[in-house]
Amino acid sequence: MLQPATALRFVKTIHTVVWAVFAGAILAIPVLAWYGFWFSAAALIALVLVECLVLVVNRMRCPLTGIAARYTDDRRDNFDIYLPLWLAKYNKLIFGSLFAAGLLFTLALWLE
Repeated sequence: MLQPATALRFVKTIHTVVWAVFAGAILAIPVLAWYGFWFSAAALIALVLVECLVLVVNRMRCPLTGIAARYTDDRRDNFDIYLPLWLAKYNKLIFGSLFAAGLLFTLALWLE
């Protein structure tokens, strides 16, 4: 059995890696669209939409947040992930806006 601090570090590491994959996907969508890689852009859009569905089903929380909460009483916005506090706090706003802008950009290019 892992010690709580070790388990929390493990969950935070996994959460950070998953976050980086989705953040990278969101940033890559308009770049892929710009270069005309429509299938790849669509695949990343689908991936991010699945993530959005997971968040909606979990009341706008990552399922890993609940797991991390088992190992600490800390409830700061970044208690469950290795991100700066300001980024963890505004993560959904920042990357939700970037995703929406990337979708609009991709759609505009596709309709050209």
